Amino acid sequence: MSSFHVLTNPAGLLERPDIRRISVADVFDALAKGYDDFREKPSHYAFVALIYPLAGAIMIAWSAGAELLPMVYPLLTGFALLGPLLALGLMEISRRRERGEDASWAQVPSILKSPSLPSLLMMSIGLLLIFMVWLFLARGLYDTMISDNLAPGVFNFMSGVFNHPNATAFLIWSNGLGFVLALVALVVSIVAFPLLLDRDVGAVTAVSTSIRASLANPVPVAVWGLLVAGLLAIGMATLMVGLVIIVPVLGHATWHLYRKLVVARPRV
Repeated sequence: MSSFHVLTNPAGLLERPDIRRISVADVFDALAKGYDDFREKPSHYAFVALIYPLAGAIMIAWSAGAELLPMVYPLLTGFALLGPLLALGLMEISRRRERGEDASWAQVPSILKSPSLPSLLMMSIGLLLIFMVWLFLARGLYDTMISDNLAPGVFNFMSGVFNHPNATAFLIWSNGLGFVLALVALVVSIVAFPLLLDRDVGAVTAVSTSIRASLANPVPVAVWGLLVAGLLAIGMATLMVGLVIIVPVLGHATWHLYRKLVVARPRV
């Protein structure tokens, strides 16, 4: 237990990894490299990606069956907040492939033996808290501004919301709050998870490095966030079937974007 650490590296120190300034072209190159990783061994990733559409379908069915239709949209959109956490296995495959190591799915459980595991768990809890805050705020706004005994059924519910006198204010507030929380999640995690997979630096360094990388590259990071949001929206619009390809590609691309944003530690 003497080696247990969460906030700092094993020596109890806070590191400061060097970061780079990148261009928008680097963002699209990271996406292309993510697709190359996916194309290399797609059969390894299929069942991982299927978790997303399956979970989304379960959420919709559960919400509708329990008369919780107001929570369907927050659940689906908020699900993206957990992306870095759920893509850890894909990042690990990209990391191993980059190093010329065995990149098969059988090696992914080795994450559980990572010295950074406590820090990864802490980061995961942080994303889950942001997700729960989003659900709480979304429901609170609905109950305050819209909830007027709307007619049952999906289409009746949607019609009731959009025709409600408070519809415009509700959409502005809910989407505005969602944007702020998504921005926070993006800035604190854009390189945090892959950095912890790569180096045992501790959660504080992982978060601070993500923030520094975001502040140094506001336009490329914004483009990345828009790409992620847009591609996930496309995946959901295809009844979530498109997520089978989109999610793995984004997961792999996250690793390559990290490599562009953070200077690699010399291998010894």
